[in-house]
Amino acid sequence: MVGMSTHVITGAGSGIGAAVTRRLLERGDEIVLLARDAGRAKELAELHPGARTLVGDLSNPDRLSWAFAQQAMPERVDSLLHIAGVVELGKVGDLTPKAWHFQLNANLVAPAEITRLLLPQLRVAQGHVLFVNSGAGLAAHAEWSAYAASKHGLKALADSLRHEEHANGVRVTSVYPGRTASPMQAKVHRQEGKEYDPSRLIDPESVATTILMAIDLPRDAEVNDLTVRPGR
Repeated sequence: MVGMSTHVITGAGSGIGAAVTRRLLERGDEIVLLARDAGRAKELAELHPGARTLVGDLSNPDRLSWAFAQQAMPERVDSLLHIAGVVELGKVGDLTPKAWHFQLNANLVAPAEITRLLLPQLRVAQGHVLFVNSGAGLAAHAEWSAYAASKHGLKALADSLRHEEHANGVRVTSVYPGRTASPMQAKVHRQEGKEYDPSRLIDPESVATTILMAIDLPRDAEVNDLTVRPGR
């Protein structure tokens, strides 16, 4: 990307999202961070000095269009990085519609809606939409049905979007990290009743490196799907 680029990022508060945001700010890019409410926006602005914030709640995709209409939106978007995600494990026999909606809204419907709302700016910039998916987006295991369904859906969203926007010069990438050290992964380990040892997991910085590689790739190439596995 030539000159200063503008990136819209979800999930910048911790883990992979925080690492990517920090790296892009360090190189002088313009950053717009999605926050669920004004209080969270203040926290993100303190965590990442120099970043702008945009308020919109991923758990309520129906309200995103209204929320964005009340705020100043970036005129061009060079990359839209969907990094936020939620997880709630449980057996199909136990998961309620509330648990399904919680994960499907935040992990799938909200990314689709944010993409829809920012597509005009992405087309102007011939930008990049990158989805941080999961190993669960490729295979579903016991007690992971709702989360894996949301991530399988996210792969479908990315694949369709890639075909639809190719002629507009918009690139689309899905990144499938294995287990990455983060507060979310600590929560998963608690739900599984396992000890959380971040040294055995992927460092968020390593996933951030792969994300930057994908968005910095010269225009003659596009990374479609990228799987990142623990190296130890």
